[in-house]
Amino acid sequence: MKHLTKSLCALTLSAVALAAPATAQERVFVGIATGGTGGTYYPLGGMLAQLISNTAELEGFRVSATAETGNASVANAGLLGRAEIETAFIAADILDAAYKGLNQFEGNPAENLRALGALYPETVQLIARSGAEITSFEDLAGKSISSGSPGSGQWQLLGDLLAAHDMVREDVTEDYSSFAQSADKMKDGNLDASLITAGIPTSSITELANGHDITVVPLTGPAIAALQEVQPYYASVTLPAGTYRGIEADVETLAVRAIWATHAELDDDLAYAMVKALYENTETLAQVHVMGNQVSLETALESVSIPLHPGAERYYREMGLIE
Repeated sequence: MKHLTKSLCALTLSAVALAAPATAQERVFVGIATGGTGGTYYPLGGMLAQLISNTAELEGFRVSATAETGNASVANAGLLGRAEIETAFIAADILDAAYKGLNQFEGNPAENLRALGALYPETVQLIARSGAEITSFEDLAGKSISSGSPGSGQWQLLGDLLAAHDMVREDVTEDYSSFAQSADKMKDGNLDASLITAGIPTSSITELANGHDITVVPLTGPAIAALQEVQPYYASVTLPAGTYRGIEADVETLAVRAIWATHAELDDDLAYAMVKALYENTETLAQVHVMGNQVSLETALESVSIPLHPGAERYYREMGLIE
């Protein structure tokens, strides 16, 4: 093998010289930073970790992967930028901003970030509780809305949406709860709306909708078109009728693809083995979440705007995706 990352070395049974012969008993431990338990990152990350542990082939080593809960894209980009974890799920727009040092990463580019492959489209869902009288984005004026932690991707997106609609943060009352916490507050009537970007159906929203009436607010029209000019990663998509209880008509909104990312120090052979394990066993992901159906080799390079990790690039060349 080539060089393992420092963090991997610390977790193998031996931190001896990497040039020493590997034994069949040695393990390489890999972390996958995901998101909160109420979103899509965590369940898919758990299945991916199991898949890697069961199928990744690395000569002389056994790969053991684990999914870790986290604060999603922005926090995960920071972890990778500091090489504090081996891999992470990050939204494509956040990954691009982190690599280039834009938006919330301004002046601090993480040029060591590398892409392993694209996963699935994450749908932007503006969820309002029944009775809040929110049927359009402009109706949020004077209402309370959760946008996640300050500096997070959700927080940044809310700011962009407000600006696109000629509004400012002071026009709303912001709450910084997680997906699951937001759902609980909406159940109790203590929160009017929540902005969530995740694969659909999102478990926290499903649970909320099963016991309470909700509205999925459309994100479309001239203001959204203007936002897409600034944030080209956001594609117009349709949240299908029936995604959640009570949603009887299609809802036009936005989506951005989730990317499985790493850092430049990750060993080439390990990256190759993990990417191969994922894209040759994608059907396994569908067993844990419907969004697993949308992970495929054919879309593995969609929305990838930062350099590929060399190990991943080698696999894609073998598969004929790149020359």
